[in-house]
Amino acid sequence: MKVVIFCGGLGVRMREVSEEIPKPMLRIGDRPILWHIMKYYAHYGFQDFILCLGYRAITVKNYFLGYSELAANDFVISRGGKEVRHLPSEIDGWNITLVDTGLHTNIGQRLKKIQPLLEGDELFLANYGDNLTDAPLDEMVQEMRDDPSQVAAFLCVPPSHSFHVVTCVGTGKKCSVGRIATAKDSNLWINGGYFVLRREIFPYLEGGRELVPDAFNALREDGKLVAWRHEGFWASMDTPKEMYFLNELYSNGQAKWAKWDREL
Repeated sequence: MKVVIFCGGLGVRMREVSEEIPKPMLRIGDRPILWHIMKYYAHYGFQDFILCLGYRAITVKNYFLGYSELAANDFVISRGGKEVRHLPSEIDGWNITLVDTGLHTNIGQRLKKIQPLLEGDELFLANYGDNLTDAPLDEMVQEMRDDPSQVAAFLCVPPSHSFHVVTCVGTGKKCSVGRIATAKDSNLWINGGYFVLRREIFPYLEGGRELVPDAFNALREDGKLVAWRHEGFWASMDTPKEMYFLNELYSNGQAKWAKWDREL
């Protein structure tokens, strides 16, 4: 089963960190968040990746073209340096297809552009490329396999921000306040950016439609969209503050998304 990762956005809110590096290549620890996402999927046995590139595509290409596991891992040298054996090899077995899908292309059309690469795949996975989770991906995939009536499933999570939700009573500019509560206490759920999709998604992307909300709203009306609620760890890296937060978790040994480390 292939994993499509959208890596082409402009990442405007991260520009104060770097204008030279696309957001999926910004680092958590010594590796890009893109690597962490790919490692999460590989942990579940999904190692065939399609990276939809756009902004600073060459940066992503050069990272994988020049990828060296020797810099970050243990290895054994023998025969006077003629043989090198990794302990272990991190991305051995990964198949990575890199496709430039345009600078200003929306997510739905990036997906449409790589449709030929998904020929023969009944199900495939997709990800925004800037969020991490410890959700049980295998269970989500199995649910989709067991229910062929559904075309799309997505992870939904409680909002991670600490803003307050206000319930307004009335229709005018001035309204009575029915309730004020934190987002987490308001039974709100947001799109977590982890998708399981069937090939039947592509007709819903015709005419330049975006994946969310255009295609998903059409699927919802047809009764072919489901959400998978997850109350465990989830975090996005959409702003510098969120990047610093994820790096702090990683530095303190609290990287809950790194299931490959915890389940050795």
